Amino acid sequence: MEVHYRHEVKHYLNVADLVSIRKRLRCVMETDPHARDGTYQIRSLYFDNAKDKALREKVDGVNLREKFRIRYYNGDPSLIHLEKKSKHNSLGTKYSAPLSAEEAQRIVDGEIGWMLDDRRPLVQELYVKMRSQGLRPKTIVDYTRQPFIYRPGNVRVTFDYNIRTGLFCTDFLNPDCVTIPAGDPVILMEVKWDAYLPDVIRCILQEEGRMQTAFSKYAACRVYD
Repeated sequence: MEVHYRHEVKHYLNVADLVSIRKRLRCVMETDPHARDGTYQIRSLYFDNAKDKALREKVDGVNLREKFRIRYYNGDPSLIHLEKKSKHNSLGTKYSAPLSAEEAQRIVDGEIGWMLDDRRPLVQELYVKMRSQGLRPKTIVDYTRQPFIYRPGNVRVTFDYNIRTGLFCTDFLNPDCVTIPAGDPVILMEVKWDAYLPDVIRCILQEEGRMQTAFSKYAACRVYD
């Protein structure tokens, strides 16, 4: 299967940057049709092993790395995705497979025997790595996302904020699972594109003094470990 990598760049923003850039983006980019009133809430459950392989590779800046997560949106467990994110320097790719709420809960509860014979390759891969690498559900990551899309170049610009951690709670389908802010408040802009970033978007995103970052929401949500 051909691997399709996309460019991925992240920047810290202050509130003034957010207001300014968002206003200009609205003139040329579409709001993601899946958003409600311009935003959606994301809840993810990230996997790692006892030695924190995924966390250490991110912190140490390993050029080729991967991480697994289960994710759903706006508190609606009727559409859940198992995802594997792979990174190669500033390029990223994502593989995805749907899960039912029952399947997701069984994975959270450690009932994984069924995954070996599943027909979804990504489900089988997670099973193998849970067995061979000791991957287990590690922490919940909650945040608000405001997404914009631009068809030429398949550009996606998102603003993420209100990042919260579930600490040691991994029961991510439980709406009563308590989450708390993941350290100091952060506004993160992520820009993703395929072969090229159109000049009109590049010009809009230019702000003097804005810092590029390798910020990881998963790493931020491990701050209290």
